[in-house]
Amino acid sequence: MNIFSFTAHFGSEEDCRLHFKEQRDKEGVVCKRCGGTSHYWLQGKWSYECKGCRFRTSLRSGTIMESSKLPFLVWYKTMFLMSCTKKGFSTNELQKQLGLKRYEPVWAMVHKLRRAMGNRDARYTLEGMIELDEGYFSVASKEIERGKGTRGRGAEGKQNVAVMAESTPLEDIETGKKEKHVRYFKARVLDSHQSEGINGVVRDCMEDDAIVFSDKSTSYVDISDLVELHVTEKSDAKTTKETLKWVHIAISNAKRTLLGNYHKIKRKYLQLYLNEFIYKLNRRYFGDKLFDRLVIANITGA
Repeated sequence: MNIFSFTAHFGSEEDCRLHFKEQRDKEGVVCKRCGGTSHYWLQGKWSYECKGCRFRTSLRSGTIMESSKLPFLVWYKTMFLMSCTKKGFSTNELQKQLGLKRYEPVWAMVHKLRRAMGNRDARYTLEGMIELDEGYFSVASKEIERGKGTRGRGAEGKQNVAVMAESTPLEDIETGKKEKHVRYFKARVLDSHQSEGINGVVRDCMEDDAIVFSDKSTSYVDISDLVELHVTEKSDAKTTKETLKWVHIAISNAKRTLLGNYHKIKRKYLQLYLNEFIYKLNRRYFGDKLFDRLVIANITGA
């Protein structure tokens, strides 16, 4: 969706509300009081009324827009801007494009959307052949976050992130050329370098019958107990280019995107920024439909 078609479809607050209601009706509304799924629509109140207990649910209730005072039009413009480019926008740039005076509501809105993206991707697990490795992402150190300490290269902190990619080897029958086809990715910030952290990621993100490829890091010693097969190779240039090709491409692109757009990210918010990067990466072929998927994530990702 380009800016001209967006403006044509969502030029007013009412346009956005009606579209949001249409999408929410498709997903279904569940009564918070009795769990009922049959509702009347109260046009004057912009609310649903449960046919069973008469409890009312506002159009925003149960979505990530609940309790937000920002107009639907602002939310829709933000979702459009976040979905129209691979790289994304900083909160400062979004505030500028939206013409809003206060920074804090925009910051809260984009982080809610990033959290919804993560919740949406958490609904599935990786399967088949999976590449696994860790990347070290630059984050603002505690001293810099508090406005203290030395600024510069020596003050940069690093955060360990586990990155995974579904990767299947393919061979061209005619030429005999071999290459890897990649599907979905996941990225998880690790609390520690110990094997327990990696084990938790494997349990949460992979199917039990997966085949995992990694280097020979001591953090991966227990992975073979959690999946069908764990194949390890010595970490070298060949492993990076062949066995772990796609996971290293993802790590490199993520670092470049985050550094170029956001410069310094606080450690506690790194997962949210990774959520956005992975969400877009997993939907890289969606094209114009990415905006529609983000609207659905808004509804279901609370």
